Amino acid sequence: MTIRHVVSWKLAAAEESERAEQLAVMKRGLEGLPATIPEILSLEVGINALDGDNFDIVLISDFADADALARYVAHPDHQVVAGYIRSVVGGRSAVDFEV
Repeated sequence: MTIRHVVSWKLAAAEESERAEQLAVMKRGLEGLPATIPEILSLEVGINALDGDNFDIVLISDFADADALARYVAHPDHQVVAGYIRSVVGGRSAVDFEV
């Protein structure tokens, strides 16, 4: 059993250039985590490509089990990226499920 961790965020900013910069920082930060967090089995980040009332960015990542996911969440490098994300988002949703 693998745990798939899916998180979506909506940015708080309304101005397009600010949003684009924040999305780029989030994507770069999240995509850098597998280099230092061995618990991550796979990781993909997608920025919303269509207009509408969608979330702005999504993270899809896989972990061997719930303990590996907990170690990822507590990892200092994840905490740095998560801190930035918390500073720029206005909404978040998450689902963790077995695959």
